[in-house]
Amino acid sequence: MNTCIALFRGINVGGNNKLPMKELVAVLDGLGLKNIRTYIQSGNVVFDGKGEPAALAAKMGAAIKKSHGFEPKVLVLDAARLEKIIKANPFPEAETAGNTLHFIFLTEIPPKPDLAGIEKIRAASERCELKGDMFYLHAPDGVGRSRLAANMERLLGVPMTGRNWNTVSKLREMVGLEE
Repeated sequence: MNTCIALFRGINVGGNNKLPMKELVAVLDGLGLKNIRTYIQSGNVVFDGKGEPAALAAKMGAAIKKSHGFEPKVLVLDAARLEKIIKANPFPEAETAGNTLHFIFLTEIPPKPDLAGIEKIRAASERCELKGDMFYLHAPDGVGRSRLAANMERLLGVPMTGRNWNTVSKLREMVGLEE
């Protein structure tokens, strides 16, 4: 079994797609996953399981649809992939202000990202970089105020889910990786 991370998109946000973590754990347990642990209510799960990440993600989404009536997007990655993503962070100095540094996990490498559009709406204080299927954003004025953050999915053209550095570093700790 591999230790993996599942990132659920759009659960327990704004009163929509409610899925208490206790119920999420029960659904995942029903799929045969082991050592299931959650972090905060927004859908961060660490577990031990077998199978390809995309197949595991599809099974999770389908099981939640069956049990709760909606199918969230799920992205699964193993601990080694998480460590590579962290090491590729182009803004390590921003880790000290963890809620301003965002790791945007893309479902695939964007085939036609609108990089000019990104630059056009990026605030002067913001820094960003696209690296394969990851988009890194340092938004020191806050992601809630960022026009870039609000338009990333449209500009990159692929589904995504984001986590700030505080969450990413906690997930790193939960899978047993050293800093």
